[in-house]
Amino acid sequence: MFKKNHILLVLLLSFGACIVWSAVSAGPTPRQAYISGESCYKKLRNSPAKMKYRDNWLRCIKKFQQVYRLDPAGPWAAAGLYMSGNLYRELAKYSGRRADLQEARDIYERIIKRYPSSRYQNKAALALRNLSASRARQKQPDPAKSAKSGGQSAADTYRAAEACYGNLSQDSRKRKQRVNWMQCIEKFYDSYRKDPAGSKAPAGLFMTGKLYADLYGYSDQKSDLRAAHTMYERIIDKFPTSRYRVKAELLIDSMPGWAKSNSIRKKDDLARMIDANAKSSPGSAGSGVKKIAASPAIGIGTVDNLRFWSNPNYTRVVIDASHETPYKHHLLKKDPELHKPQRLYIDLMRSRLGQNIKRNIPINDDLLTDARAGQYTGDSVRVVIDIKSFKTYKVFSLKDPFRIVIDVWGTSRNKKSRPQPPVRTTKKSDKLPTSALAKQLALGVSRIIIDPGHGGRDYGAPGYLKGVHEKKVVLQIARRLAKMIRKELKYEVYLTRDSDKFLTLEERTAIANTKSADLFISIHTNSHKDRRAYGIETYFLNLATDDDAIRVAAMENATSTKNISDLQTILSDLMQNAKINESSRLAGFVQTSVVRHLKTKRYSRIRDKGVKQAPFYVLLGAQMPAILVETGFISNPRECKRLITPKYQERLCEAIIKGIRTYIRETSPTAFLKSRPQTGVGG
Repeated sequence: MFKKNHILLVLLLSFGACIVWSAVSAGPTPRQAYISGESCYKKLRNSPAKMKYRDNWLRCIKKFQQVYRLDPAGPWAAAGLYMSGNLYRELAKYSGRRADLQEARDIYERIIKRYPSSRYQNKAALALRNLSASRARQKQPDPAKSAKSGGQSAADTYRAAEACYGNLSQDSRKRKQRVNWMQCIEKFYDSYRKDPAGSKAPAGLFMTGKLYADLYGYSDQKSDLRAAHTMYERIIDKFPTSRYRVKAELLIDSMPGWAKSNSIRKKDDLARMIDANAKSSPGSAGSGVKKIAASPAIGIGTVDNLRFWSNPNYTRVVIDASHETPYKHHLLKKDPELHKPQRLYIDLMRSRLGQNIKRNIPINDDLLTDARAGQYTGDSVRVVIDIKSFKTYKVFSLKDPFRIVIDVWGTSRNKKSRPQPPVRTTKKSDKLPTSALAKQLALGVSRIIIDPGHGGRDYGAPGYLKGVHEKKVVLQIARRLAKMIRKELKYEVYLTRDSDKFLTLEERTAIANTKSADLFISIHTNSHKDRRAYGIETYFLNLATDDDAIRVAAMENATSTKNISDLQTILSDLMQNAKINESSRLAGFVQTSVVRHLKTKRYSRIRDKGVKQAPFYVLLGAQMPAILVETGFISNPRECKRLITPKYQERLCEAIIKGIRTYIRETSPTAFLKSRPQTGVGG
């Protein structure tokens, strides 16, 4: 009996120990974290000496923010955020830093937005009103003193930050010193802080995050990566319609160690970004920055994904990376002795394989066998593409986010297997003259791809009217255009997207190529910060000839004008096989038709902005005449109202179809015959 009781007692003690160990190893609950924060705050308030030191405040703030991070949707989350906002507000009284007050405001706004049914929503709203009233009561700065001290606007500060970043990018020695990074980071953040609702605010936050991410490549400090992540999350929260939101989401998804589902839980406090990082002593070589001879503003990146699209005569492979890194590529000959096929390899320097990347992607089309990625050296990744056969290939990179595109073409780009459109005959003869036959073949046009721009998380340009976004308007136009082309021209029509779906720009071109399309028409709406800007313009792929074309290309590519300028230096090589002349002619016919048709339908103030050229990502690599139509300025009151009107959309589509028909009718017959074999044509 005693032995049985002894065994039972041992089992109970063991079970209890397991429960205790499980509870300990599970970490604190949100409630426990909140109590810990309260205890920290109480001790801080009882010690005036401790209240003088910023670290003590941040330690308590971190505990309250942990409450939110542990369970963002839980009952303690709003309370934790609210207390962290209060502590930032109190800290500002000691530090005198506007950044602390701004952090408090942002936290209160987050509570109001995310927890509308919580009792802390009202508390946060009251705190915001008190902050606003306090700011209104502050004495206005003396203009003379402000002029003397060189006070800058948000735009001026942003330009100064760009200059700082430019100098840093060009000086490898400066990039080895943390203090130089922090100077530029603080300038970019200042451009946001000076006008949090201004036009430069999202750009300032984005560049702050970008520089922290680049700095992480040198320092390897997780706090820098967390700082970048927090900045990107702030853009998503505060600027949902900004183009920087899309960039921020893409970069968060590609950040090492941050799964998409964890992006909300991984938030960290802003103070640790700018204030704690700024503690590094100026000019200190031992501040955690690695001595890496890097190209401008490039750190250690990760190769996160391999994607491909293919048909029998064309394959596009895309390598997704988290950071811009130097790369090289080389074609290796077939090695029969080693049973090695012909191979193309791409080496990405200063890169590591992502944790979740699929290392081998079977392709198995007529051109390629597979694509595989491996850690080639300690700090470089090699992607190898095994080749069956090919005629030519191109390798180029795109930015924001960084990816490398490999286009491979087969020995024939003609679509021999696709039946040609039927040729009408006359009663007088079963055969047509060569010229008439050529005009009816019209370059063999029988399949058209229509590409509604943007989609999904990429809203495109915001409209003048509330709730109107480019992605929805262009999808409506594209659907209408596809339906009318099928009815009037009897052609096959495919949409790159027929729903509110996100597509990368390189994927859209790949769809057109793999569908063996004969024409590619991308539909967009224009936008400008000046709401008076209006008009219609049509683009084709080429070097940009004016600043406005560069601006539009940067907007549609979701990148900077500097990146557009960089792209122009390699564009001539990329366009060797592009159908520039045909695209130019198609753009001309469509532009003329749209302007004339809308004017004849008695629409006033139709401005012809003409045919322009620019390096649009979505047109790169297109193997058919390809154009991008900017159907109007969604930022203009008059044109925004028209663009959402079904009748105006119908008139617009009628005009585009007229332009396509004119292009088919007027294009040189000899050009048709050279471009397309007469397979399946009687005579």
